[in-house]
Amino acid sequence: MAAPTSMLLTGISELWTLDPALDDPARPGRVTEEQVLHDAAVVIEDGRIAWTGPEAEAPPADAAEDLGGRAVLPGWVDSHSHLVFDGDRAAEFEARMAGQSYAAGGIGVTTAATREASDERLRRLVRARLAEAAAGGTTTMETKTGYGLTVADEARAARLLAALAKCGELDEVTFLGAHLVPGEYDGQEGRPGAEEYVDLVAGEMLTAVAPHVRWIDVFCEEGAFTPEQSERVLRAGAAAGLGLRVHGHQLGRSGGVVLAVELGAASVDHLNHLSADDVEALVATVSRPTADGEGPGLLAVDAGPTVATVLPACDLSTRAPLAPARALLDAGAALAIASNCNPGTSYTSSMSFCVGTAVLQMHLSLDEAIRAATRGGALALRRSDVGHLGIGALADLHVLDAPAAIHLAYRPGMPLTHQVRRRGERIA
Repeated sequence: MAAPTSMLLTGISELWTLDPALDDPARPGRVTEEQVLHDAAVVIEDGRIAWTGPEAEAPPADAAEDLGGRAVLPGWVDSHSHLVFDGDRAAEFEARMAGQSYAAGGIGVTTAATREASDERLRRLVRARLAEAAAGGTTTMETKTGYGLTVADEARAARLLAALAKCGELDEVTFLGAHLVPGEYDGQEGRPGAEEYVDLVAGEMLTAVAPHVRWIDVFCEEGAFTPEQSERVLRAGAAAGLGLRVHGHQLGRSGGVVLAVELGAASVDHLNHLSADDVEALVATVSRPTADGEGPGLLAVDAGPTVATVLPACDLSTRAPLAPARALLDAGAALAIASNCNPGTSYTSSMSFCVGTAVLQMHLSLDEAIRAATRGGALALRRSDVGHLGIGALADLHVLDAPAAIHLAYRPGMPLTHQVRRRGERIA
């Protein structure tokens, strides 16, 4: 018997469509009443949203399921993660909780373990982490290379991720060879230094990795890469046809915001330390029209806004000042929330936890946090087909085991995911 091509979901107490067609131009970044339906239903056809509206008006479909009065959101769009790694940094975390400050150098511990891992072990670890994220409602995920830091190891990670993306297990792949200058490039005893490593990243390493990735990223921070070095890497990536992303302002005012804005980067992430000028620069990018199609903007004024991506779980794990998400939204910046899942500073892929934290500690409203973790992440990835449940969007649904989405903050840390659908198919 052929599988049904259409599915009617009923019994939805709240349906957060976040439909872009219903945005209020006078309130950019906000959720309108029309974007949250009550006593609603949704029809899925061929993996996409075909209809939404009141349950009493729902059209027939090949199959139907009653969700029992639960809330339904778009699947989370996690636009920043680091999943290709081996090794454990629990001792580093424990020391940080005892008072040590975070420094970028801890990345080297993971690099050593990752280089030693077999291809099959890394593949198995990444798949397990993707499954964990999906079980918590994440249906679109970006992840990065960056724990190999040799040509061979970065290319290996990129190929592994590209293969997972090709078979639909992953969505967006980013090259992060400029994560940290590895120990063998310390400039001591005749060995090459940081500048030589930047040459490698922007040259031979990029050439090996570029066919397998869509984005290039750089850790523009004290202890990692200077703004000048970061610009060299990003310009080389742009010349190779890659979209731009930036880690910046995690440990201090690194210059990453100015660099990201000037080069038309899709996002700049972390943002714990911002000046008024940094915020103003991010706000100014919101007026950029998004480039036609669904490709990343490359060194162009039509690249769309540089999205300010905050990482609440990382801020808690490093005991850093919380990124000023409230101030960014109030000023008019485009905002995303992501997990930053990685072994050193944010070993969680729970976007529900990040959303709850944004409400409870960053002083966002529920609708602002949900939008940042869905529509915001999609914008940071230059995707218009995910992050919402408007007609034609991919049918990526997160069904909560709760009658209202406010339970994400009202009951923090509780397992509130009832069901997850990706492209219409149930995956959790």
